[in-house]
Formats: sequence, structure tokens, C-alpha cells
Amino acid sequence: MKIYKFGGASVKSANDIKNVSSILKNLEGDKIVVISAIGKITNALEKLCRAYYNKENNIELIFNESKIFHYIIVNQLFDDNDKIYNLLDLYFNNLYEKIHEEPSLIYNYEYDKIVSYGEIFSTLIVSEYLNKIGITNEWIDIRKVLKTDDKYREANILWDISSEICKKTFIKGNTYICQGFIAATKTNITTTLGREGSDYTGAILANILNADSLSILKDVPGVMNADPKDYSDATIISHLSYKECIELAHFGAKVIHPKTLKPLENKNIPLHVKSFINPNEEGTLVDSRNLHNISKPIFIHKREQVLVTLSPRDFSFIGAEELRSLFRNFSLNNVKVNLVESSAISFSICCDYREEVLEELFDNLKKDYSILYNQEVELITVRNYNSESLERVCKDKDILLEQKTRTTARFIVNTRQ
Repeated sequence: MKIYKFGGASVKSANDIKNVSSILKNLEGDKIVVISAIGKITNALEKLCRAYYNKENNIELIFNESKIFHYIIVNQLFDDNDKIYNLLDLYFNNLYEKIHEEPSLIYNYEYDKIVSYGEIFSTLIVSEYLNKIGITNEWIDIRKVLKTDDKYREANILWDISSEICKKTFIKGNTYICQGFIAATKTNITTTLGREGSDYTGAILANILNADSLSILKDVPGVMNADPKDYSDATIISHLSYKECIELAHFGAKVIHPKTLKPLENKNIPLHVKSFINPNEEGTLVDSRNLHNISKPIFIHKREQVLVTLSPRDFSFIGAEELRSLFRNFSLNNVKVNLVESSAISFSICCDYREEVLEELFDNLKKDYSILYNQEVELITVRNYNSESLERVCKDKDILLEQKTRTTARFIVNTRQ
């Protein structure tokens, strides 16, 4: 059994779905195909969720835009009487009913229920199109297979029960289409595994089923030393060890979700990162071998960050107990901490900007801490840095904070104009 994961960019249009279909047609053997939401639809559904939760008056507009977007693609792939229309109507009707209910008081709970529809829509379309062109497959609602706790938006897999169901669901000799990113509790309440978590879904399935490999197909030719959108001279890294790749993912390399590597490393399952545009190219291989040290600088940019500085109102020393309490608050509020800086009476973090999450965090901390924050900041990481690479990223930048170790330099820069 082999696992293949296709991201949202690979299915963002009718022609892209045809391209994915041609790739799958040439892949032999048993396979599970994990697919993300189409294009940027997750962003649109996040916007819908905020409008619903805050009872804004643009709910209908956002919903209709998302629905029309999907049906434009479907109209280019299917005939009028194909059953995909009834399938999509069913789920869009379910979503419509959901956003016209009274919201609960838990935003993350509502988020998982609404945003998860993106993966349902995309996999239904791809599965039905594959069947239409003669690639027989079975569509799986992964929420019936992968079970989690109820930590909404960052759910933890319940490995024992998920393994049991998974092994009964995926039988050798078949092709399966399923969703990434989403799962469900034992009581069938929808959860999500963290933004961009479809890679992680592929790794979970690979681990449970002892897959031969996991292949992640992206809009880049593999893991590169920089995002080619930012660096025209970016080059591919042909091989990485699990350890090296985990480091890059931890620092924010978008090509791999941070949780993906551990399930693969535990079973020594190789990871291939390749291009869906040129799938015959070698791409990047990630496995247990540490063949060489990477000497070229690697540039990683995390945008949409916020720099938060906390200072005790009573000017007390920030010791171990205070740090323990702060990190507990971060965890409970699903705050993703990407960098930490501490002094005697202040504590700073750089984290992903999520307005609703930060509001709740600040409410919990404002009694004991004064809070300062810079909203429009970017976190830049340079692995294997040298003077030239640091000059390249720092030139003409308003640097708010910097850290350096032997191999890694990190900078928080102000992007506000």
C-alpha cells in the first residue's frame, strides 16, 4: 500500500483535477489518495465561520461564493445528470442548515464543523470524476476512520481505536479517496488536526497501515532551500534525514506539516516530496539516512505573525512556575508559539496571528500581565547562515527581535509600512 497526498493547489481547477487524474492513472498498486480542500477554499470557509459566529450580515454572500466556485469546476467536468450534483447538493444543504443555526459559545468547535466541508467537497468531486473516466475508487469519509480527542482545531489522534477501524476500512487491492486535515471524536463530532494538516493525515495512515511510502505532491519540485516565490535562485534539496526535515518544518517550512515526520520515522517509512506539475522528476527523498550535512543557507519565512510581550503587573520575576502557567495558557488557547524570548521581568513570544484566539488569551492574562504586541510582523529563519545570507534577509528591515545559535539565525521584522 502506498499513500499519496495532493494539496489544494493541485485540484484548484477542472484542468488541475484532470492532471491529478492522469497522474493516478499511471500509478500501479494499492493506494490511498488524501486530498485537501480545493485551492483557497479553506480561507473562504474560515471567513464564513467568523461571519456565522459573529452573526454578521454577509453569511449568505460568502456561502454562495463558495458554492458557485465549486459548481463552476463541476460543470466543466461532468454531465448534467451525473450524480455528483446530488452529492454536492446534500452536503451544501447540510452546511447551509448549519450556518443558520444558533452558534455555540465555543468558536473552535464551530470552526471544525464548518471548515471541514472543504475537504468533503473536493474529495467527492475528485472521486466521482475518477469513476467517470474509468479509475474505479472508493470514497471514504475519514471522520469515520480517524478518531481524536475533542481539542478542536488541534485534535490529537486516538491511535488504538483509529488503527482498529483503519485496518478494517482499507483493504488491499483497492484505490481509496479520502480527506486530509479532518477527523472526528468517538461521538462523531468533527475535529481538525491543525491548519495544513493533510500531510499529517497521510503520515497517520502510512504508519497504521505500514505503507511502503508516503508521497506528497506540491506545486514545487520538492523541498527547496527557499520559497521560489521569494527567492528566484531557490534550489531543490534532493535528500533530507527525518531529523533535518523535522527541524525545517518546526521553523515553518510550508512544504511539510510539522507533525508529519514522527509517524513516518517511527516505522521508517520514506517520504517523497514531488511536483504534481512534473511528477516524473525525482523531488526530495526524506528517510532515516544522514548522508551529508547541508551547507547551503535555507531561508524560511513565516508571515501573518504577532509579537507579544508580557510583563508582570507587580514587576515580579518570571520564574519556572510563571513560565509553566503561561505555556499552559498557550496550550489551552491553541496558541502556536514559534519563538520565545525571556528576560527577568518580561516574556515575549512570536505566534501565528489568529484574532479570536489571541483575544481569549489576552482576556486570561490581562489581570496579571501588561500586554504589548506588534501585529504585522514576519518571522524569518536562516539555517546554515553566513554573513552574506544574513545581509540578504536583514537589509532595509525593521528588526524587532533577533536570535542566533551555531547554525540558525531568526529575526522578527516589522512589515507595517
